[in-house]
Amino acid sequence: MGAAMRRIHVGNALSAFGLGFTVPYLYVYVAQVRGLGSVTAGLVLAVFAVAALIVLPFAGRAIVRRGPLPVLLVALVTAALGAMSLGLSASAATVLLSAAALGAGQAVMQPALATMIVDCSTTETRSRAFAMQFFLQNLGLGVGGLIGGHLVDTSSASSFTLLFAIEAAMFLVLVAVMATVRAPRAPRIEEAPGQSTGGGSWKQLLGNRAMVQLCVLGFVLFFACYGQFESGLSAYGVEAAGISTSALGTALAANTLMIVVAQFAVLKFVERRKRSRVIASVGLIWAVAWAVAGYAGLGHGSQAMATAAFISTYALFGLGEAMLSPTLAPLVADLAPTGLAGQYNSAFALVKQLALAIGPAVGGPLGASLHGPYIVAFLLFSLGITVLAVRLGRQLTDVQNQPSLARSRVVTQGGAPADAVVAAEA
Repeated sequence: MGAAMRRIHVGNALSAFGLGFTVPYLYVYVAQVRGLGSVTAGLVLAVFAVAALIVLPFAGRAIVRRGPLPVLLVALVTAALGAMSLGLSASAATVLLSAAALGAGQAVMQPALATMIVDCSTTETRSRAFAMQFFLQNLGLGVGGLIGGHLVDTSSASSFTLLFAIEAAMFLVLVAVMATVRAPRAPRIEEAPGQSTGGGSWKQLLGNRAMVQLCVLGFVLFFACYGQFESGLSAYGVEAAGISTSALGTALAANTLMIVVAQFAVLKFVERRKRSRVIASVGLIWAVAWAVAGYAGLGHGSQAMATAAFISTYALFGLGEAMLSPTLAPLVADLAPTGLAGQYNSAFALVKQLALAIGPAVGGPLGASLHGPYIVAFLLFSLGITVLAVRLGRQLTDVQNQPSLARSRVVTQGGAPADAVVAAEA
């Protein structure tokens, strides 16, 4: 791991640590501490998603034209201003504007950092680099949330102001750290022969059948998992399984613990296998997770068994996430033609944000009231992940699907270089 990659990973950990201070307590802060009510608190959460959906298409183009580092620095400053303003806001208007700035900055960080990882890694090292990123993100979120929980006091607005100030400080520290990064200079879109700017890059992306299929698969993945954690699945656990709020917190901790423990244990397994098969196996694991959740709420067993089953559900989701982290992001990078990694990363981040916006809106009411249909529907979504992953595998070259083949002098027939295949498809 070079000096640039080490700084990038430190940056990932710091940003996640800062977000962990405030994300779990944002609803309580707006609705109760500032006394703005549940409607305004819900709008704040929606603003995060809307801001991301607005800025991400422009972020991809900016990363391609200017490079990821300048875009990242602007995003960090924007997020810092949004966080500090949110901690000082007392009216609905200022809270919503501050949330929009924080959400926009936070959204742009993801593809910018991902593109920097791509620029500082090779096909052989990319899976490990993204696994490290995901590990540090979850560790940072968990530690930040734990410390923030001990600092916060719902009877004191100043304690929340302190949390947002710490978050803003983390973003500014990250600005100082990332400003020292000397990443390899990746080709810009103007320098890549035969590629057009602006809408042409989006047209080229949409003409890449493998990337389009990966975006569809990504939407289902994020919709059926991440989009349910704090909405549909938690509502189902409380209403159908009678899970207490403390047990729900334990389940979320089990998810993080599984990721931290399993991330590098599964890495060698993932690196030696086809990416499409890894994603397909995640679909099967998550189908089992939803079946276990069904037992928790519909099995009519003891409360202790229901609680254990519900915690196991979150742990199984964590195992699947640990398998996806060294698989999805590197695949996006390998599908991107020279100079367009930022565009492809932003497009995939846009799909993720869309799924995270729609997932809670659909899953929340369904999980709270229609318990049986909710479990059956998302069990089928998980099996759909397996089917979509198998179909995606047919669109990938041998090296795209299994990068370890690139280390060999002899690649199985059909394993053309990724850029050549994408160019041919375009």
